[in-house]
Amino acid sequence: MLRYSQERFVGIMLTALGLIVAAIYISLSYGVFDLTFAEVVKTLFSQGNGEYDVLIYQFRLPRIVIAGLVGAGLGVAGAVLQGVSRNGLADPGILGINAGAGLAIVVFMFFYQGKLAGSDWFSILAMPFFGLIGGLAASILVYLLSWKNGRLDSQRFLLTGIALGSGFAALSLYITLKMDPTDFHTATVWSVGSLFHANWQYSISILPWFLFLLPIIFWKAHILDLFQLEESSVKSLGVSVGREQVILLLCSTGLVSACVSVSGSIGFVGLIVPHLAKSLTGIRHQQMIPLCAMLGMLLVIVADFIAKNIFAPAEVATGTIISLIGVPYFIYLLFRSKA
Repeated sequence: MLRYSQERFVGIMLTALGLIVAAIYISLSYGVFDLTFAEVVKTLFSQGNGEYDVLIYQFRLPRIVIAGLVGAGLGVAGAVLQGVSRNGLADPGILGINAGAGLAIVVFMFFYQGKLAGSDWFSILAMPFFGLIGGLAASILVYLLSWKNGRLDSQRFLLTGIALGSGFAALSLYITLKMDPTDFHTATVWSVGSLFHANWQYSISILPWFLFLLPIIFWKAHILDLFQLEESSVKSLGVSVGREQVILLLCSTGLVSACVSVSGSIGFVGLIVPHLAKSLTGIRHQQMIPLCAMLGMLLVIVADFIAKNIFAPAEVATGTIISLIGVPYFIYLLFRSKA
């Protein structure tokens, strides 16, 4: 049985990988300027001497890389939040973490935009760091306010997140309205979740968070399985529930904040992807979390391709495309949970 489960998991992962490669190829090939398969391959292996280097390396490839990283980060963070809260409706966007990170980044843009334009590491990491502070502050508030009778109440967790998220979003809007027209436009595009400004610097800026936090989450995946039991049962196994919840929440918040800092507030990835992964592999987080990373990548790369091309040359925000899928899916989950 275990061997069948492992073989099935490997098969699903390989299928997801194949779909991601296909989505990357389509995103590289099609757009305002279409490229043939030979032109794409020749450019990728031309080492800077190809005819379409600027198109591939400066515009399309950085955007695909950012979309993949953001999708993976939000998908994994969603799985962690749902595991910690034992609430299938938990999502970084719904819980206000996106909005908290977003508020911090809007504050950063308001005070420092253009002043940290260097290529040193401090300038590159400054905005993700602000996002991390905002996301952490939001998570701590949600966590503290959701604490009831000595444990995390999953319903309060969700409602508190929605309430705080609305408050953070209102504050962000207020600060945005105080910006000059150029910064206002940048902040507005960013707030709806767009990869329009993707570049290699953005990829570098969020990589440290992924390299540090993802291994911790994979290492703690078995704890998320135990969290599905009654809290007294988990404690009887010698697990420090409060400490493990805090560690996992901090890790997921770090991932979300890094993603929000480069893509804006893209919601619903952390809601949709864990449910899809769970339906394919079951509830074992050691299998579910890697699959969430793959499915999140696939979802955001495909959504960004649609966003770029559906009304080309005009562009729709990637977050809008995912929301068009996410809102009805959220309503479906609400009705299913009532049943």
